[in-house]
Amino acid sequence: MRTMTKWSLGLLGLVVAAGSCLGQGAESSKFYKLDFMVKEVEGAKVINSRSYSMILPAEPTNSGSGSIRTGSRVPTSSGANSGFSYIDVGVSIDCRGLKELPNGVSLVVSADISSHSIEPTLPAPVIRQNKWNSMVIVAVKKATVIYASDDTTSKRQMQLELTATPIP
Repeated sequence: MRTMTKWSLGLLGLVVAAGSCLGQGAESSKFYKLDFMVKEVEGAKVINSRSYSMILPAEPTNSGSGSIRTGSRVPTSSGANSGFSYIDVGVSIDCRGLKELPNGVSLVVSADISSHSIEPTLPAPVIRQNKWNSMVIVAVKKATVIYASDDTTSKRQMQLELTATPIP
């Protein structure tokens, strides 16, 4: 009976210690929902927008990362009798190193947004591409345009907006 009591107390001690460690880890790990909005703007009017989201941990080691991939494979002719090759178009967003700041968060964001259009006078589709990569700082719960590029063939602008919201 004594052996059983010692064993039970030892097991109870391990359970309490494990629960304590898990509780500390849960409190120190904070997560953020990152909402991205890709906008096509002409003048002051948004003519197209698409939304993407991910959840990323805020860690002092900056080791957390996340990716979003969505798109299509567009066939293009490879030449006479050789079939087709494919070009990937769509949205790719990579994030890493989310760090909390006193009034917001910082993180590294890489984005590649591409699209295609068929031009009747050209034998292959025209691929339009916007690429950005840098560390950004955004206020918490506030939509912030982190990247913007003018379209070289029109008066449109492509924008990437980010809202970082802590998850309770």
